[in-house]
Amino acid sequence: MDSGTGQVSTPSTLPYYVAFSQLLGLTVVAMTGAWLGLYRGGIAWESTLQFNVHPLCMVIGLIFLQGDALLVYRVFRKEAKRTTKVLHGLLHVFAFIISLVGLVAVFDYHRKMGYADLYSLHSWCGILVFALYIVQWLVGFSFFLFPGASFSLRSRYRPQHVFFGAAIFVLSVGAALLGLKEALLFKLGAAYGALGPEAALANALGVLLLSFAAAVLYVLAQAGWRRPAQAEEQALSMDFRSLAGGDSPGSQ
Repeated sequence: MDSGTGQVSTPSTLPYYVAFSQLLGLTVVAMTGAWLGLYRGGIAWESTLQFNVHPLCMVIGLIFLQGDALLVYRVFRKEAKRTTKVLHGLLHVFAFIISLVGLVAVFDYHRKMGYADLYSLHSWCGILVFALYIVQWLVGFSFFLFPGASFSLRSRYRPQHVFFGAAIFVLSVGAALLGLKEALLFKLGAAYGALGPEAALANALGVLLLSFAAAVLYVLAQAGWRRPAQAEEQALSMDFRSLAGGDSPGSQ
């Protein structure tokens, strides 16, 4: 991974897997928009189409952008750690804002239409995922971006941060699949069994959601594709070990 001269090499197959994941992610976003446009009337805020803002924003925020945030430490291998951290955090901020718009849209739509809130399995799972996402972001900010956290605390929390980041991403995809199935059953009912054009398109969207999640998780699971520590990080690690005798800051 490191040539010994301070240059960080990129695994030969990593760019292809990352590009494939991005192709899947962009296709998921485009297909979600196509499904809402072709079969659900499009998107608007001040009409019955307000509900459609919800699935589009959740797919863009909690799935596509969250997945990309997880890949930052695999893609930006040569940049300074602080720069990579900031980009990772910004992608999560955009994901949070967009998904929050999606949540406000669906709750406001329910209020206007007189529908009950939080009665379905999809809604329960969705709220749980969003709450976990907020906690994960706040704790991650406190440990990794806020300057007060020590190397010891960061190194001890890092494995949990990585695990829960991947877990919340998987849960987000699962909640999206539940919502997709619920939307199909509400509109199509028994006609869903006939596998008409909308059902086929939505089923394909579900398969693509799973494929995008699998591609992201595959990249994250490859130990050899982790971002190696830069020279300044290695120096800090050596200083920390010599001074404190504790765990050193590692790469993600």
